[in-house]
Amino acid sequence: MTDAETTRIRVPDNRDGRTYVIDPDVAFAVDVALATGRPLLLRGEPGSGKSSLAAYVARERGWRYYEHVVTSRTAARDLLWTFDAVRRLADAQVRTPGERLDDTAYVEPGVLWWAFAPQDARRRGARATGSTAPLAVDPNPANADRSPTKAVVLIDEIDKADPDMPNGILVPLGSSEFEVTDVRTRVRHDANAGRGDVEHLIVITTNEERELPQAFLRRCVVTWLPEPTHEHLLRVAERYLRQYEGTFGRADRELADALAVEVIAARAQARQAGIRPPSTAEYLDTLRALRQLGGRIGDVDWRRLRSLTLVKVQQPER
Repeated sequence: MTDAETTRIRVPDNRDGRTYVIDPDVAFAVDVALATGRPLLLRGEPGSGKSSLAAYVARERGWRYYEHVVTSRTAARDLLWTFDAVRRLADAQVRTPGERLDDTAYVEPGVLWWAFAPQDARRRGARATGSTAPLAVDPNPANADRSPTKAVVLIDEIDKADPDMPNGILVPLGSSEFEVTDVRTRVRHDANAGRGDVEHLIVITTNEERELPQAFLRRCVVTWLPEPTHEHLLRVAERYLRQYEGTFGRADRELADALAVEVIAARAQARQAGIRPPSTAEYLDTLRALRQLGGRIGDVDWRRLRSLTLVKVQQPER
């Protein structure tokens, strides 16, 4: 499959940043985060594009990109490294007498380790030249052609984690170094990259499901993604269709324009009803469905489609 063919595969939640349309205020927030060296905390509605910003910035700047989707079980250390103690125990039970296990073989670098010191991450922190640990593989193959000293990291949906988790990453984020206690080694910037040349952008998203610690908020640059406007939705539709369909003709523009009107109206109605308004992602879902099914706004199936993709919490109209 060629690169051109690959880019036209329709993926509902493609997070490669190809179709992201950045708001000027958000672009300024990115610059401020880089200038201050602070993480950028993105707040906004689900489906507003928070998770796509990091990949967009990495793609536009040619920086390496890593992401970690947080769950309720995520610990701060998971972003730094993990250690497979179960596999080590199993290997210890079957090793030959006198055989020494290399603990670095059981270390898996996390996204922050890859961002701070990729060469060290490949070695899994091994310092001895005689280490038998296999080299770790960068989790993002696209990074092979990107900057060796600059990276963007997405820590997605941090509000899902235990309340102690955000504070647990404050020190590594502030100092860009940490101790790998399982193998007693300290991770710092790669020795062959001058500290002044190293630059990272840490993007953290929240859906506001849980209040974040004040100590954590104080150390972040915080911005809200604005509500989608009619013009923004049109720009998103055009970029998406040109990227994945290879076209954005007159009929596409008219459909995207009419649908944007419906979405803006649906958002206003949702706010009045006290329910979650449809997002940019749901706008694209509806646009894809209309084009694929040959539907039109106002036709016989429009009300059913609207209840499936835009106003999901209400009973379908009959």
